[in-house]
Amino acid sequence: MSETLSLVEQVKAAMKAAMKAREKESLSTIRLIQAEFKRVEVDERIEIDDARALAIMDKMVKQRRDSSAQYRDADRPELADVEDAEIAIIQTFLPAQLSTEEIDALIDEALAGIDAEGMAAMGPLMGKLKPQLQGRADMGEVSQRVKAKLGAR
Repeated sequence: MSETLSLVEQVKAAMKAAMKAREKESLSTIRLIQAEFKRVEVDERIEIDDARALAIMDKMVKQRRDSSAQYRDADRPELADVEDAEIAIIQTFLPAQLSTEEIDALIDEALAGIDAEGMAAMGPLMGKLKPQLQGRADMGEVSQRVKAKLGAR
């Protein structure tokens, strides 16, 4: 079997490994990922591919970042730490994060191929960037960087 495992298969393999190693924290987070995959498959009547799995896990990381920030604002660091630990586990399945320089280079490259000017370019630009950056960068941060670049033009 020379082909690489799909993201869904990687999550299943990690779950088996966590069960054997009795890693309760990892196992509970991996089960959350599995449950979200299953929910999407049932709700949308689809088979999850790598792109969809990436989008799902990216969304899970974003939700946990938001929760962590809210817990820290509410002076509940122990709950924020749980969210942060889940983020770390989910990110093990995501591709390596891009640096700000790499993100800026992709934004500039995408911007060169778009005819619209100013904020009218925002939608087409984000549409072009999202498939390239999904799971590799915080899309909220990318959106802010795009707005800054469009405002500077």
